[in-house]
Amino acid sequence: MNKVFQSDFLPFKNQIQDFIDGFDTSGIQLGNAKRNSIKLFQLNDDTINVKAFKIPNIFNQIVYKYFRKSKAQRSFEYANKLKELGIGTPKPIAYFEYVSLFLFKKSFYVSHQLECDLTYRELILDANYPNHEEILRAFTRFTYNLHEKGILFKDHSPGNTLIKKTTEGYQFFLVDLNRMDFKELTVEERIENFKRLTPKKEMVAVMANEYSKLIEINEQEIFDEMWKRTEEFQKKFYKKKALKQKLYFWRDKK
Repeated sequence: MNKVFQSDFLPFKNQIQDFIDGFDTSGIQLGNAKRNSIKLFQLNDDTINVKAFKIPNIFNQIVYKYFRKSKAQRSFEYANKLKELGIGTPKPIAYFEYVSLFLFKKSFYVSHQLECDLTYRELILDANYPNHEEILRAFTRFTYNLHEKGILFKDHSPGNTLIKKTTEGYQFFLVDLNRMDFKELTVEERIENFKRLTPKKEMVAVMANEYSKLIEINEQEIFDEMWKRTEEFQKKFYKKKALKQKLYFWRDKK
């Protein structure tokens, strides 16, 4: 086993290890655990979020053992990088990796549980959500800030940005961090980064309007590219979903 802690959590390493050891039988389940499993644990006055990544397929067990950092390690390191760059994300605490002699097995990422008021998904589900456009424009400015700081968040999707309301506006926090690049972004990469967020044309129009002001490129040009890439993603997404339903019709999809 390999385990790495933030220095200020070293005094609690035994308690956190207990959370990992008892993960299957303790903790409060968060979400449906279809892919990876997230559970909450209490550490003194703090609520701790423990994400268990499922054991990868045999090919990736070799890849993660010898050639690539695990999802847990990347999540931990990227969280620290985001903190350094002034981008919101739940505080990283530790990561754990379990390996056999030749293969990579299970890994865990531990962070603070951050309570939020909403995620981007609420804006999709409820067009009448209070201050809908204001939040959407603030989110677009947040995304622009990511791009300006050389952050390509590859899982920029509806559930992966937590939003907190404050007296000064809105704060945004990224979660599900294991797929990121840090580099100078082209205009094409910036626009591409919006494609997974919403299928609603009116929301894309608002984001295109706000982003065009920030990047100083013609609004219609930004919208046309943003909507084109959104449509392409949606078509591919539903085509893939339909194929899975045909191939795995015997599974319980609830």
